[in-house]
Amino acid sequence: MSRFDEYAFSAQPGFNEPIMRESFAKAVPLNSVVIYCYDPRVRDIPAAVARHFGEVYPGEVIRDEHGHSVGSTTTLATVSVAAWRAVDGLRSITVAEYLFGIRNIVVVHHSNCGATSFSKDGFVSNFNHEHGADISACYDTGSISIVDSEQSLKYDTAMVRANPGTPKNVNIFGLFYNTDTGELTEVVRDLHQA
Repeated sequence: MSRFDEYAFSAQPGFNEPIMRESFAKAVPLNSVVIYCYDPRVRDIPAAVARHFGEVYPGEVIRDEHGHSVGSTTTLATVSVAAWRAVDGLRSITVAEYLFGIRNIVVVHHSNCGATSFSKDGFVSNFNHEHGADISACYDTGSISIVDSEQSLKYDTAMVRANPGTPKNVNIFGLFYNTDTGELTEVVRDLHQA
């Protein structure tokens, strides 16, 4: 047994997955997942999204009488990825649904992003030239660079909706964040169908 296994719920004697999932979802009451760029200029996106949707972020860590972290008041999970492309957040969406039963997925693109400074063909070609590796089949070509932010938000939110790991009962939003003003603009609103 690894010295870190004591921190793995599933490694404990008598582990009961259904009960653990229910308990975990109560301890960490996440409602929404936001996928956004790891550009340090947009670090305020989660707080802006939380205000927009009435979520709690960053929230507080809840500790028991022994000082152990046993929960959180945060209701907004963050997934920070390169160039705010949703393709990189798909697994996180599936895990968030499985553990927390999320209700909203929010994809945020932003102004002045580095992904608007290169083309998909240039990226693939230059990577091959500089590193000797053909990455042309590694990634969905529609998710490599940005030419039109509105179209990329529509593309990404449609990809999230079509993914089998995205529950049908969630709402999906595409927002654009202005890095100069902090303003969020809703571009896509894809509400689940009951």
